[in-house]
Amino acid sequence: MPAEAAPRQTRRAAQAKKAPAKRTPKQPPPPPAARAVDAEKVYGAGATAVRALDGVSVEFPTGHYTAIMGPSGSGKSTLMHCVAGLDTLTAGKVFIGDTDLGTLSDKELTLLRREHVGFVFQAFNLVPTLSAEENMSLPLALAGKKPDKVWQDTIVDTVGLRDRLAHLPSQLSGGQQQRVAVGRALLSKPKIVFADEPTGNLDSKASAELLQFLRRAVDDLDQTVVMVTHDPVAAGYADSVLFLADGRIVDSLDAPTAKKVLDRLKALGE
Repeated sequence: MPAEAAPRQTRRAAQAKKAPAKRTPKQPPPPPAARAVDAEKVYGAGATAVRALDGVSVEFPTGHYTAIMGPSGSGKSTLMHCVAGLDTLTAGKVFIGDTDLGTLSDKELTLLRREHVGFVFQAFNLVPTLSAEENMSLPLALAGKKPDKVWQDTIVDTVGLRDRLAHLPSQLSGGQQQRVAVGRALLSKPKIVFADEPTGNLDSKASAELLQFLRRAVDDLDQTVVMVTHDPVAAGYADSVLFLADGRIVDSLDAPTAKKVLDRLKALGE
């Protein structure tokens, strides 16, 4: 190599270091999986009216794990039920993707929930006469569809129920039943999964397994999860936490931990 070549290469290396990195076009974030705009929900009328939601506007980002917390009567479950299309608003709007739920007929709303929304409830809601596999595929069966086999295998292996698929709910532990419920919620590839106190009936070990699975569903399966919980430990698995009081969002917390959530709850209670 000529003697002068080394300095030229050195200068080129230095220039390369100084040169700004080539920027790749920034991709716009995907639209939110669900959102509420000026959501109001009032139960009753007159002096006995209860305002469960008081002008709530919120977005649930796609591919994000959101926890909703608040004291009893704060409106957290009402918000989830209204956004999921299980209850209707008194005023305001709710969207799943870009679909305004208020514009749908009862039949259209049922179809949207079946095809685009997954539910995980505290009571599991499994059919006792169906196997774990049949319970997981029931919503698709009701829609006259068959599950995507590759996706089904991914879900079954992720929830760790490969050797329990033929078992009835009565032959499963509480944690296994709840994992069947989670698998059922994910099998139809919904836009968003709603979980209402999903660990309320589980012991600490089963709770940890379920919460870890929901976390993996977001990280590895690109799902969107909205979870109502009263447990700071459960909220610590989420990407962010919304705090409700008296039907309003009063605070939020990103990158939560159980300690941060507990500290924030204490501060809000003072």
